[in-house]
Amino acid sequence: MKLIDCTEQKHAAAMLDILNDAIIDSTALYDYQPRPAESMVAWFAAKRQGRYPVIGIEDDAGRLAGFASFGVFRAWPAYKYTVEHSVYIHKDYRGQGLGHMLMTELIGAAQRQDYHCLIGVIDMNNTASIALHQASGFVHAGTVRQAGYKFGEWLDVGFYQLLLASPAEPVDG
Repeated sequence: MKLIDCTEQKHAAAMLDILNDAIIDSTALYDYQPRPAESMVAWFAAKRQGRYPVIGIEDDAGRLAGFASFGVFRAWPAYKYTVEHSVYIHKDYRGQGLGHMLMTELIGAAQRQDYHCLIGVIDMNNTASIALHQASGFVHAGTVRQAGYKFGEWLDVGFYQLLLASPAEPVDG
């Protein structure tokens, strides 16, 4: 397994497969319908515009086993040091520690880019993601009860946060 920087040309289709599996079979994403291929064009454009990393992990055959990224948490200027992140692992590779590898790299990227707070928004039934976040130093910052509705039930969403020492000199404006 090796960490890589994902590119739209090489990885968009594999990333979309991972996302759509999560949409169809889990509450990791609160979408109802699989996303179309063209949705990845806008997704990658937003990552490029914000200079947000798209970190992947490939197996020895070059197959994408998972990916992670972060982006805007809220659009107002005072949130400029806070990002919301996501980590997705292909169903064939779960339980092998890949989420931890991606999370470690993502945290390092956030520090290098002078972010102060990483936010993970997690369905409260997603015990694997909660365990990953807690093992990575995140703390539970709150739960919004019945925030979503999928698969015939109300879903609670938890906010997990990690505070970083960066930036050295934060500024207003």
